[in-house]
Amino acid sequence: MKNRYVCDVRRINKAAVKEARARMLGDGLLHNAAGSFRLLGDPTRIKLLHALSHRELCVCDLANLLSMSQSAISHQLAMLREANLVKFRKEGKIAYYSLKDRHILGIIKAGVKHAKE
Repeated sequence: MKNRYVCDVRRINKAAVKEARARMLGDGLLHNAAGSFRLLGDPTRIKLLHALSHRELCVCDLANLLSMSQSAISHQLAMLREANLVKFRKEGKIAYYSLKDRHILGIIKAGVKHAKE
């Protein structure tokens, strides 16, 4: 049985390959994008980002909202902070978190829309 996903003719369209090669993204950019997608592969981090898309929240509020320990929330937020997806500001001893920018929301919305289909 032949694999229907493999070309039966071994002829390379050099012009098509050249055009595709010219449009390829750089390895560094692809590596960073893949890292962001890995982070978004965790439901807890999606919940955190979704919650922060509505308003700034402190670790205590996020822990209460997600019914998790402050330590677990802090660990997840540190990963999101390292990936430049969230930022924080200190007010006394309280750290308030918010989204670094709104770009990530488009990815989350697209993923949710796809999941609903």
